[in-house]
Amino acid sequence: MHSLVVHGGTGAIPANLPEAQRTAYAAGIGSALDAAFDLLERGGSSLDAVTTAVRILEDDALFNAGRGAALSSEGVAELDAAIMDGRDRRAGSVAGVRHIKNPIDLARLVMEQTRHVMLIGQGAEELAIEAGLPLISNHYFRTDERRRQLEAEQQGRSVSELVPAAHGTVGAVAFDQMGNLAAATSTGGMANKRPGRVGDTPIIGAGTYAKNGVCAVSCTGHGEYFIRCAAAHHIVAAVEYRGMTLQQAAQELLEREIGKFGGYGGLIAIDAHGQIVMEFSTSGMFRGARDSNGLRTIGITR
Repeated sequence: MHSLVVHGGTGAIPANLPEAQRTAYAAGIGSALDAAFDLLERGGSSLDAVTTAVRILEDDALFNAGRGAALSSEGVAELDAAIMDGRDRRAGSVAGVRHIKNPIDLARLVMEQTRHVMLIGQGAEELAIEAGLPLISNHYFRTDERRRQLEAEQQGRSVSELVPAAHGTVGAVAFDQMGNLAAATSTGGMANKRPGRVGDTPIIGAGTYAKNGVCAVSCTGHGEYFIRCAAAHHIVAAVEYRGMTLQQAAQELLEREIGKFGGYGGLIAIDAHGQIVMEFSTSGMFRGARDSNGLRTIGITR
């Protein structure tokens, strides 16, 4: 049994999303899902699968990560990403990087080639230079659509063709043929955020977590609430120590923890048997899942 889940963010996704947009988002999710699952089918690792899925979504301007990152109040893209290996709970993350095309690759570099877990800003980019990762202009991330979105946010309007408008993230969790779990998450953060703001995505235990024998989790939504509730680790602890099913743990987190504070969002997760959960408290979440039993599903709204 092997399985994979990906997400492209959650939020106020309209039920009447135009068909052309629905098709484009579904195609983006499907592309990441199928490329990463093919790796698992060939005996590849869960770590490689989640890296591949997130990298593809970072390159797709429809999603709030990499190329399609939301812009800060100064009109700058500041990117966060994290990855975690369930085998030994190694983890790597980066925050506030401005010149890295695929932040997930740099997060993995932090995990595999340094003695640290998180690097931020200039320090993270110095590591990229040392490792031979190319730096790119921040203008690469500033798409016309994200500029329009920022302008609308600053004027109190919401007119962007890209949804969700204010919050969004991409992520993947995988369970490979060796029984190993992994999770990866990447984001541009909140539109019109203060410069230097960091959400839950790169914080291990908040937006991203994986532990073999238990589950792997990638979160999306209003990051401040996910940080306060240690969301991803809450799921793991509920399954491991309280005997909850993955579905029960996800519902408890979103309804009784994050929800009671007024927060919202969603998550994807896989347990130690390859069972899949895709749960959200908003009107929709871009999501897709595949497993070795023949499941292939892509969803947007409820």
